[in-house]
Amino acid sequence: MAASTDISATQAAALLDELTALVARASALIRAIANVSISSRLKDDRSPVTAADEASEALILEGLAKLMPGVPVIAEEMSAAKTTVGPLGDVFVMVDPLDGTKEFIAGSDEFTVNIGIISRGVPIAGVVAAPNKGLVWRGAVGIKAERLRLTADGADQAQAIHTRRWPLQDAVAVMSRSHLDAATQAFLDRLKPITHQPSGSSIKFCQIAEGIADVYPRLATVCEWDIAAGHAVLTAAGGIVTTPQGGPVAYGRVAEKFRVPAFIAWGDPAKAATITA
Repeated sequence: MAASTDISATQAAALLDELTALVARASALIRAIANVSISSRLKDDRSPVTAADEASEALILEGLAKLMPGVPVIAEEMSAAKTTVGPLGDVFVMVDPLDGTKEFIAGSDEFTVNIGIISRGVPIAGVVAAPNKGLVWRGAVGIKAERLRLTADGADQAQAIHTRRWPLQDAVAVMSRSHLDAATQAFLDRLKPITHQPSGSSIKFCQIAEGIADVYPRLATVCEWDIAAGHAVLTAAGGIVTTPQGGPVAYGRVAEKFRVPAFIAWGDPAKAATITA
């Protein structure tokens, strides 16, 4: 796919197999590095980074340059290195090569590889791989959403997924294991009775997308690459991601250094329409 001024969800869906193969190769590389050694250092923002983060990003950037030549890519480590970002245009790609680095370092399986396609500020397609869970979630908005088994060079055993209606009882909230703040806790208290399920990385979006959780509030700043792919998968599965006031979450905020002030991800858009933070 060459650079263009726009891309449809149908066109994005046609790229899902190749994007899945790309995250599968990145997942295999991460696991290979982990089998040898995991060492980390702190970036300027005091968050950790490892050789696996950097190797995964390099592999993905190389693959995207061939798959989507000329399409701008915003990736976590290039942004952390303060790489200059030119004009994005209407179509660009968000990459988090290893979301949940703290979990990865700790030996948890709650880390992911993420690629999201953005059109006119809106995520329209995304792929999320969980290397140590052996799973991939992917979706194109209005086309399909599915969970697959991760293989060495792609994925198989696709199963369609869909969000569920807000349950009359036993609703489940997923929240950050590392970043739960007072505002988020206060919002969750308003939804009682509700089960709290801490988790790392963008897996939380995928749990809502496949109908085993219902809401994911993050009422603190987060980077666009952390959530773009999961946002797309969840929307494709029937969910919605909004600002705390119920508006759309915009992507491509160069002036804000690609920071999203806060968001709430919902499985049931009807429930989302009844509550704001």
